[in-house]
Amino acid sequence: MLAAPINPSDINMIQGNYGILPKLPAVGGNEGVGQVVAVGSSVTGLKPGDWVIPANAGLGTWQTEAVFSKEALIEIPSDIPLQSAATLSVNPCTAYRMLVDFEQLQPGDSVIQNASNSGVGQAVIQIAAALGLRTVNVVRDRPDIQKLTSRLKDLGAEHVITEEELRKPETKNLFKDMPQPRLALNCVGGKSSTELLRHLAPGGTMVTYGGMAKQPVTASVSPSMFLLCRQSLLIFKDLKLRGFWLSQWKKYHGSDEFKRLILTLCDLIRQGQLTAPACTEVPLQDYQRALGASMEPFVSSKQILTM
Repeated sequence: MLAAPINPSDINMIQGNYGILPKLPAVGGNEGVGQVVAVGSSVTGLKPGDWVIPANAGLGTWQTEAVFSKEALIEIPSDIPLQSAATLSVNPCTAYRMLVDFEQLQPGDSVIQNASNSGVGQAVIQIAAALGLRTVNVVRDRPDIQKLTSRLKDLGAEHVITEEELRKPETKNLFKDMPQPRLALNCVGGKSSTELLRHLAPGGTMVTYGGMAKQPVTASVSPSMFLLCRQSLLIFKDLKLRGFWLSQWKKYHGSDEFKRLILTLCDLIRQGQLTAPACTEVPLQDYQRALGASMEPFVSSKQILTM
């Protein structure tokens, strides 16, 4: 193994709260990049020196060396940056599929998302820009909000607003000079997801791929007029609520289509249109420090274990 990130899904798996749980004892890590050092006599298509990534979650990438079957791995080009390779198979894939699969968006259309500084959020910003889409990006307020705003705009974000600003009536003014979003991407849940729904165009879709707030996606549970208006969003605006899980997508579409997706993303990386999220490299032996840092609030740098 060369490098492997710590993702929220890795923490969820350790906690027993993920859709796939390995048999114990197990090695953590669902993502990463390794270099082949030897192959069996009957193996074709892979050779020493090739870079490979996991074909599926649960492989166990937080280790220095391992023996895997060829089917458990996917070869990737070795001419992309190491951090990009190590963070390629989860967040950028999720971002690309959500942008492409749920609404037939055209250049100039807009997308709204929360958790915009997450790994998926940063990939959404960049891939959307490459596709000619405009983005409204919601983040939690924090002391260094201006620094974060500048960084996301450098990636291609058109608008960056806080959760508090999203709830203000004047937020609708954003859509005077850009189309109302037909696609919303929700990784938070709770009130944040309700606000995304409020700003969707009629007939639009909200895709939920995470639940960082550990609160349900709510259209309305209250008889109050204010929340009944939220319920009317589903009825009178014909909004659609969908879910996305990359492991399920791979199950339905197979390894060949996943390989094509990986190569599409590698092309964007080579063209400078997709970069790795802000990363902090940590030696594997310091994994406890890296795990602690990955669970701190308002940390925008992904922890990457280096071998």
